[in-house]
Amino acid sequence: MGEERSMGRGNSMEIEHSMGGEHSMEEEYSMGNRDTIAAIATGMTDSGIGIIRISGENAVDVGNRLIRSATGKKILYKARSHMLYYGFAVEEDTDFVIDEVMSVVMKGPRSFTGEDTVEIQCHGGVLVMRKILAAVLKCGARLAEPGEFTKRAFLNGRIDLSRAEAVMDVISSQNEAALSLSIKQLRGELFGKIKQMRGDILYEIALIESALDDPEHISLDGYSEKLLGKVDILAEEITRLIAGAEDGRLIKEGIHTVIMGKPNAGKSSFLNSLLGEERAIVTEIAGTTRDALQETVRLGSICLNIVDTAGIRQTDDVVEKIGVEKARRYAEDADLIVYVADTSVSLNENDREIISLIKNKNVIVLLNKMDLINVVSEEEVRELFQDIGEMSDRKKKPVMLKISAKNRVGMEEFERAVKDMFFHGEIKTSNEIVITNIRHKIALQESYDSLMLVKKSIEDGMPEDFYSIDLMNAYTCLGRIIGEEVDDDLVDEIFSKFCMGK
Repeated sequence: MGEERSMGRGNSMEIEHSMGGEHSMEEEYSMGNRDTIAAIATGMTDSGIGIIRISGENAVDVGNRLIRSATGKKILYKARSHMLYYGFAVEEDTDFVIDEVMSVVMKGPRSFTGEDTVEIQCHGGVLVMRKILAAVLKCGARLAEPGEFTKRAFLNGRIDLSRAEAVMDVISSQNEAALSLSIKQLRGELFGKIKQMRGDILYEIALIESALDDPEHISLDGYSEKLLGKVDILAEEITRLIAGAEDGRLIKEGIHTVIMGKPNAGKSSFLNSLLGEERAIVTEIAGTTRDALQETVRLGSICLNIVDTAGIRQTDDVVEKIGVEKARRYAEDADLIVYVADTSVSLNENDREIISLIKNKNVIVLLNKMDLINVVSEEEVRELFQDIGEMSDRKKKPVMLKISAKNRVGMEEFERAVKDMFFHGEIKTSNEIVITNIRHKIALQESYDSLMLVKKSIEDGMPEDFYSIDLMNAYTCLGRIIGEEVDDDLVDEIFSKFCMGK
């Protein structure tokens, strides 16, 4: 900070502004919110072990009132930090022994929250955990809100906002690729990149402000051309992050996949083959699936959030009509359409209707029932897509696969086709920073837009003080990603989505 402040009066003012004026959010927290909180940190189900977490100014005192040695002495008051202590959780007012426990004291700031923290490890019965938590609350702690431990870690400067959000992403990861991306963000790789870009922008702001304050000693001759090159480099870095955001979303959230086809085409059989179990009802009666069936399927390192829909056909059945209409709505928002075509029967108007709905989507056509006598060829299906008006965009051209859902033939080819379509055959998570959060993407886009305004000002020959205004906007937008430019309401909204005890 000393180096940054020495570069000019304007820089110092902006740094003070970015920290929140007279009192930052962190300063207000440290001045007025020192109550001690507690919650069950493990899942609310019977398990081998349960953890009750206590954090705050009086955490050690609360734990000391509860934890006793085998001889009945209170043992946590003088406990060494980060050491496990054996004892018993005892109700203070009745001396009733709740459970045999192990306890650890973690003195701030060397704890997750940055505050004094006590964790009580007990047997993992739900009743036991609840009774210990009740005893902790009686000793002076209050029940923590969802995400409050991580929120305190953020407010106390232990982690930035992007790493705080990564905590929940790690917990909710549905596949190895999503977990890998979350761990990279948790380790601060995104934070480091954003800090580097903000530092580059801040240097230019400080230089401009210093030159405007002291034009006799700091010249801006030829500076516009130099700044233009730096803006292009920054814009390119941001563009690369934005471009990977869609891949990040698909890896994190899964690919929204809708299975469509005529009745009895084999949609439910295909779903069962992917799941490896008889999840969907399969009969030879057309129209068996009347409502959408939703499942999550893991294909190696990715997830498909699959909706198996009712068969598309003209029908007088009221319930089936509702199912068909739902299928159409699901198709509109899908990332991927899996069109199951029955090759044992001729194409008809139902197929034409389906293709008209999906012609502009990412489509994998499964030419099903290849174990039977085929009356429909791949060429016929392609021609039908072309007749209806398939777009010329290569990404939108349907992929054709021959399968037998009943015999589970073609499942590996389907998995490869999905990866090729969305990730060009390879999911890269090891050497790249991939954006997985829509909030981050929006902030990056706004920062990019501000840099483009700087570029336009340079090209239009505008005065240098115009540059600093839009540079500061870019700097501020990037700060929202790591929590250096956010307000209390946004912080509250982010942490309210966390699970209890985290």
